[in-house]
Parts: sequence; C-alpha cells; structure tokens
Amino acid sequence: MAVLSIDLATRRWSDLGIVVLDREPPAQSTEGTVNCEIIPWNDAGPVEAEVLAGRLNHLCGVRGIRVLMLDGPQAWKSSTNGLEHSRVSERQLNTAAKTGLPGMIKPATYRHFAEFCLDVYDALCRRGWCRLDTREQPGSSQERVLVETYPFAAWKSLGLKPLPAKRRAKVSDLAEAYGALRALVPFTTNRPPNHDQLQAIVGGLPGLALEERNTTGAQIVGNPPRREEGHWREGFIVLRVPPKSSLGLRWLPPAVGPTALRAT
Repeated sequence: MAVLSIDLATRRWSDLGIVVLDREPPAQSTEGTVNCEIIPWNDAGPVEAEVLAGRLNHLCGVRGIRVLMLDGPQAWKSSTNGLEHSRVSERQLNTAAKTGLPGMIKPATYRHFAEFCLDVYDALCRRGWCRLDTREQPGSSQERVLVETYPFAAWKSLGLKPLPAKRRAKVSDLAEAYGALRALVPFTTNRPPNHDQLQAIVGGLPGLALEERNTTGAQIVGNPPRREEGHWREGFIVLRVPPKSSLGLRWLPPAVGPTALRAT
C-alpha cells in the first residue's frame, strides 16, 4: 500500500517535492524498508492549484493511492478555539506561520502560499478526497484521505535535527539529514533527493502508518476539521514517531482518543 507525499510550492513545478512511498514486506518483527520513488515535474510556469489537484488526483488513481500527504495548511482557525492568531495544531507545534480567521495570516508574506494550499485541498475535495478526522474508522476502503504534514516538526518528532530552510541549506546539511533519517527509518530512493524531495519523504512517513492502521506509528496533533461559517476550520497535522517507540501514539488534545482513522 503506497502513499503520496507532496512538499508544496507555488513558483515553479520543479520546486514541488513529489514522492511515492511504499514499504517492502517486513522481515520477522522489524518494519520493512520504505521505497521512495521521487517523481520530478519540470513543467514551465507557476503552479496552479486546480491543475496541481487534477494531476495529483490522476497520479493517485493510477497508483491506487488512498492517502495523500500535503505540506501546507488545510483550513483557517476556528473562532472558538481560544487562540488569537492560529489553529490549535499550529500552536501546539509552534509553526513558523499561522492561519488565523479567514483572510488573516501571519506573517503576511505567507498569505499567497497559505491560500494556494487551501485551494489545493478544496480542489482535491471536489475530486472526492476528504480531510483526515481520527475519531472513527474509515467507512469504506475506497475513501481517499488528505493529511496535513509539517516537515520541520516531523524531523523533531523523530528526534532528528530539522533540515534548514531551502535558501539556507548547504549540501552538507542535506547529506547529514539524509543519512540520519536513513539510519532511523531504512529507506531507498530511485535518485538522490533534493531539499524539497527529502522534506516530502520525512513528511510522508506517517502516511504509511495511517495506511497500515499502525496507531503507534503516528502522532496526530490539533483538532478535527469542521465547517464553520462557510469555511473549513482547524484540522490535524500528522507526524511520524520513532520506530518501536515506547511512547505509543501521542494524541493531542487528550480528548481525541486513539480510535484510528476516518476522513471528513
């Protein structure tokens, strides 16, 4: 069972990190090696949300993928979450940018990207995808689930040093992060990953846990998504936990119990 992970970008198609992850059959009690197929899209021009959603939907249909991981906000904050400028998931992970009430984003320079991400989620939902909600099991094996990721926190959740931002990352930073991640979670790639593709790999790892119904393999942060005054609000961010972690699934908030998965 494969998952698709995307490190989103708006300026150029070549800036997208696109990786299909699947797992080899495990050997005895250990987890199998993760196969990461890096897919380059080098089209000309800026990325359009509707076009991207169509291409992602087609790729998932061809590959039989039901879990799609996206690095970017899926919704606005709820007016009743008790926070001034952010969703609960963003506050708990101390994300660099915050999506507030509809139209309000901090910092303002993040607004174009955040609204692009929201458009991608909505475009995928029009094609039959659903935002992840962990309170119930999926009602059908045919359900296709959108899962928000945050690579910076994903590295920290695994106990690893986060990969520096793309504009500051050196080749040595990329090599160090690649080696550290492979030492913790064995994986193969069909080509050396660039910055965006490595971010997609670390962001996509919890998708395998979700697909495999492995409730000890993912950390789900925030409040479930819901419609409020005509807009999607809140939503979970999902991270991978270290293999064989004795901590189990660290659910936040505690009121959301480990009853695994559903999509809304």
